[in-house]
Amino acid sequence: MTTRLVSVGNVIVDVTLRIPELPERGGDVLARDTGSTPGGAFNTLVAAARQGLASAYGGAHGVGPHGDRVRSALSAEGISVLLDPSPDADTGFDIALVDDEGERTFVTVFGAEARLTARDLASISLGAGDLVHVSGYGLLERTNAHVLAPWVAGIGPGHTVLLDPGPLATTIPGEALATVAGRADWLSCNLREALSLTGAADAGAAATVLRETWSAVIIRLGPQGCLVVQDEARFVPGFAVEAVDTNGAGDAHTGAFLAGLASGETPPTAARRANACAAIAVTRRGPATAPTAAEVQRLLDRAG
Repeated sequence: MTTRLVSVGNVIVDVTLRIPELPERGGDVLARDTGSTPGGAFNTLVAAARQGLASAYGGAHGVGPHGDRVRSALSAEGISVLLDPSPDADTGFDIALVDDEGERTFVTVFGAEARLTARDLASISLGAGDLVHVSGYGLLERTNAHVLAPWVAGIGPGHTVLLDPGPLATTIPGEALATVAGRADWLSCNLREALSLTGAADAGAAATVLRETWSAVIIRLGPQGCLVVQDEARFVPGFAVEAVDTNGAGDAHTGAFLAGLASGETPPTAARRANACAAIAVTRRGPATAPTAAEVQRLLDRAG
């Protein structure tokens, strides 16, 4: 049986507005252009699939235009959908504000993806060696924490489980976070999230605190690279590029990292692949801009 990445994260629709800068409170700013595309866990699945790892979406999705858009996009990338549509709601969306520095700011509206049930999760059959991606959005009290955390805790041995806590990391209920930490093999977060979760002043200090709870940790450092923290912290340098849009960069990093692990790479080697994948992704406009395995390999070969 083919090893897969199974994501129980939230696939939603990103409505993107490109603006010069965020307006002041009560102010206004003119968007230069707009667009919409599936995002969230979709970006992680796409990155893994384009690196050659078979991928499947195990999260919820709804009926309506957003749900249709999500299913169509997943199908176009060869990503299977494991659950039937939820009949009572459409898939949710977010407003993604992308400024001239390439930074993104979100406003999220939850939909069917936030209505997973224990029955839904029980219907997901993990094959031998499958990897599992969990999003912090699915662990919020308003979404799926009450069913998703115990499901993760019950995942048997032989499966690599990774949590990406996301920008709302500090609002995940402590009990749910602790339950997932007890089973997860990896926590993958950016520097902002690592500092907010720990109260630490820098990445190294945050890594020390996080390793008290998590088996292994990746702290993504943007263009600088990332820290891979197991028995010790190892810095894996990034790649210098001109970023035009950082939307989905962390998701691309996570998908490529998991694909590397699935192919037998060591965590530092998989992290270097992930750094290259994210570096290429930020040079392209849009959230689901992860490169192919061949594109990543060319960058790795050039860098030596």
